Amino acid sequence: MDPSLQAFVTGLPNFLLQGGVALAIWVFGVLLYMAITPHREVDLVRAGNSAAGLSLGGAAVGIAIPIAATLATSHALLDLLIWGVTALVLQLVMFRLVDLVVRDLSKRIENGEIAAAAVLVGVKIGAALLTASALNG
Repeated sequence: MDPSLQAFVTGLPNFLLQGGVALAIWVFGVLLYMAITPHREVDLVRAGNSAAGLSLGGAAVGIAIPIAATLATSHALLDLLIWGVTALVLQLVMFRLVDLVVRDLSKRIENGEIAAAAVLVGVKIGAALLTASALNG
């Protein structure tokens, strides 16, 4: 068998396991984030609220970045679980911190204020990138 094909066949089960666990953690994290935040992102997005779309998208990317960094640096499923939970907690903390600075953040997002959502997205992604970088030691 061709070495490239053999490497694919050999690595496929691990890829499916790691990828499946990472995807499950990410989906769970995003769903939990939506359940905990004061506003209902999906309903707002369906109604055409761009600020809610930005906020939810920022959370999804912010949770995914540390999970991706963990996949790149570790093969242990426990590491993936620990850093996935850490990413979710970090996103919730960032939401609260931005809410302290930008008063009534949830209400602003509900009202479609793009500026407030943009600040939130920047902080979420920034925190996720710093967390992911710290994973590399």
